[in-house]
Amino acid sequence: MKPESSTERPEGVIGAAVPPGSSPSPSMPGPGAGSGPGAGSGPGAGSGPAPEKAAFLRKGAESPREWTALEGIQEGDRRKVPARQGIVWRNVILMALLHFGALYSLTLIPKAQLLTLLWAYLCFLLTALGVTAGAHRLWSHRSYKAKLPLRIFLAAANSMAFQNDIFEWSRDHRVHHKYSETNADPHNAQRGFFFAHIGWLFVRKHHDVIEKGRKLDLTDLLADPVVRLQRKYYKTTVLLMCFAVPTLVPWYVWGESIWNSYFLAFILRYTISLNVTWLVNSAAHMYGNRPFDKHISPRENPFVTLGAIGEGFHNYHHTFPFDYSASEFGLKFNPTTWFIDFMSWLGLATELKRAPKQMIQARKERTGDGSA
Repeated sequence: MKPESSTERPEGVIGAAVPPGSSPSPSMPGPGAGSGPGAGSGPGAGSGPAPEKAAFLRKGAESPREWTALEGIQEGDRRKVPARQGIVWRNVILMALLHFGALYSLTLIPKAQLLTLLWAYLCFLLTALGVTAGAHRLWSHRSYKAKLPLRIFLAAANSMAFQNDIFEWSRDHRVHHKYSETNADPHNAQRGFFFAHIGWLFVRKHHDVIEKGRKLDLTDLLADPVVRLQRKYYKTTVLLMCFAVPTLVPWYVWGESIWNSYFLAFILRYTISLNVTWLVNSAAHMYGNRPFDKHISPRENPFVTLGAIGEGFHNYHHTFPFDYSASEFGLKFNPTTWFIDFMSWLGLATELKRAPKQMIQARKERTGDGSA
């Protein structure tokens, strides 16, 4: 059920997600930071990768209209980007079918075994962590470091999320942060709720997204073998983690019907996970208060926080994008932070970055809207 994106495959959100202007502190730069961690003007930014990396970056380009080499393209080799953002009808149709399937899935809930419903929810949590703790906080923002076993787990969970591979998700999320609410933002909230939520997947990318994306420094992503391996075998891992495992486990282990397993653990779970992720791009950029920076669009949205397991503290996150907790409140309600803290206790997550309390308070007083 993977829709075609504006230039290649559907991109991640959070805003992303995967996932996402930002007002980062200049004292806490991340890899390739421009105006904030992961924003892209660090070493090598705009210079393009070595020739052997060009094919990796172009992976997925199947026609002149679907060029994907956002870096490493020679001027004479660059394919033209359509002046208009034409509608991607394949995405429109696939997303319509997916959501109709999800509506039908609701009728199956009373007929399913309790274990199947619990399994579907567990798959949802794993899906969410693959985006929030993985593609977002680890790979997009480098807000902490993860040992190899944790990176492998998060990459597998990210494939279960099926929101594009880690490299593409993180690339677009860094563009989102660096050029938030401009034409270079993949899901620019200034174009309305529908566009920021799902409409950006229904049209081809604005040429500003492509041009600005070419200038980002993505060498940290290319240096991670887990990212490279997941990208190389992405279709296979998606078939396994997003479709096969969620569907087959209830059927094989406790005798649920394959029909119920398919629609509840795959279709319904996948549709809900997509929409809670998209809400970070839409609702959390339009509705809520701005206690840290009233001059930017992202807001604090409790509803999004509940659905996206801690990603709704969005005014904080865009103000301090290097903070691994993505919120001031830490353990009040931030399941992703709880997970990272637990991984730190196990020794699998290290160097967790945090905004100092004095910095947070000073920023509130200087640019906040007075709501906190």
